[in-house]
Amino acid sequence: MSQPFDAPTVIRTKRDGGVLSDAAIDWVIDGYTHGRIPDEQMSALLMAIFLRGMTGAETARWTAAMVGSGDRLDFSDLRRDGKPLALVDKHSTGGVGDKITIPLVPVVMACGGAVPQAAGRGLGHTGGTLDKLESIPGFSAEISTAQIRQQLCDLGAAIFAAGELAPADRKIYALRDVTATTESLPLIASSVMSKKIAEGAEALVLDTKVGSGAFLKTETESRQLARTMVDLGLEAGLVTRALLTDMSTPLGRTVGNAVEVQESLEVLAGGGPPDVVELTLALAKEMLDAAGIDGADPAETLRDGSAMDRFRGLVAAQGGDAAAKLPVGAHIETVTAPRNGTMGHIDAMAVGLAVWRLGAGRAVPGERVQPGAGLRIHRRPGEPVAAGETLFTLYTETRERFAGALSELDGAWAVVDAAPPPQPLIIDRIT
Repeated sequence: MSQPFDAPTVIRTKRDGGVLSDAAIDWVIDGYTHGRIPDEQMSALLMAIFLRGMTGAETARWTAAMVGSGDRLDFSDLRRDGKPLALVDKHSTGGVGDKITIPLVPVVMACGGAVPQAAGRGLGHTGGTLDKLESIPGFSAEISTAQIRQQLCDLGAAIFAAGELAPADRKIYALRDVTATTESLPLIASSVMSKKIAEGAEALVLDTKVGSGAFLKTETESRQLARTMVDLGLEAGLVTRALLTDMSTPLGRTVGNAVEVQESLEVLAGGGPPDVVELTLALAKEMLDAAGIDGADPAETLRDGSAMDRFRGLVAAQGGDAAAKLPVGAHIETVTAPRNGTMGHIDAMAVGLAVWRLGAGRAVPGERVQPGAGLRIHRRPGEPVAAGETLFTLYTETRERFAGALSELDGAWAVVDAAPPPQPLIIDRIT
């Protein structure tokens, strides 16, 4: 019996601007998941999708096919104190210095929510939550479904690798990273939502980034992505909403893996950069509202230490030691101010690429990242600067990487006479 489709015809259809049928999408996703379609043909199709786009119906079917490629978790039977868990998650579309998941999940835990979070690794210039958490000695995201269920009941969260959730997406995600097809709206939307629909949450808040450090640069594109993801979630029965947030400047003062964990610990201790705290609390309020949790004060969990306690418990449950010394790159380089003045705009994309060059990200799927590689921002936009003072500190295990990183930073920042106008961190809310 002959197969109903062949890869060249499917690729040609999309290359020429055609619409893929539901059956063709199902065939492609199943074939690639099980190795019948090789990387080179899937790469060609991804590029065709990147250039030609997908209709809403195509994106919905692509997402459903990826959900169907693996397991779909169901935690609806779980109880705490005789009551169903308030299962809610958050996802960011990816940014620079975006360590928000690390303080956010413990805050929501401390407020009574249960967070089943299938997290990802670094993609392109953006960092991955799993890479960051795995810089904590002993921490493992490779945990069983039984352990996830136990942690949700006992602690209120589990942060885990997607594993058999949407395995098609895991393969496609890695391929997008190395074929310059990461910035495709339908591919981003389907990647995010396939994992989130499969992971067993009942409510979802999306942090959709806008600006140079986001995958989609314009507010129009980011707004369209948020709308697409919210619609995909609602169609799948998830209470879904999105915040549009600024990613023209890196979040906080650190970018990398261990350095972002350290900054997250500062937030959990009641300090930390104001923008990281602001976004953490805004997303926490949205998550609690989406989950139907009333009366909890996310800010109080940072003040009274309850969020920090939840973080330590979560890390310990997954084999880590939250009190252990975090790794720092053996080699250090600094960038200093050429004159007195005020720190001007810092380009998020350039910083993300610099940190990638330092070793904090991947050039090929499966490549090991350096947990101690990263960058510290000593002066954020609008802060006073004195000639000769350190503006950036760079860390790596590989001294030869400094040249490329410094080249990325060249022209990405400036010391100016007048402070740039402040930009709102939260741009809009989409439901």
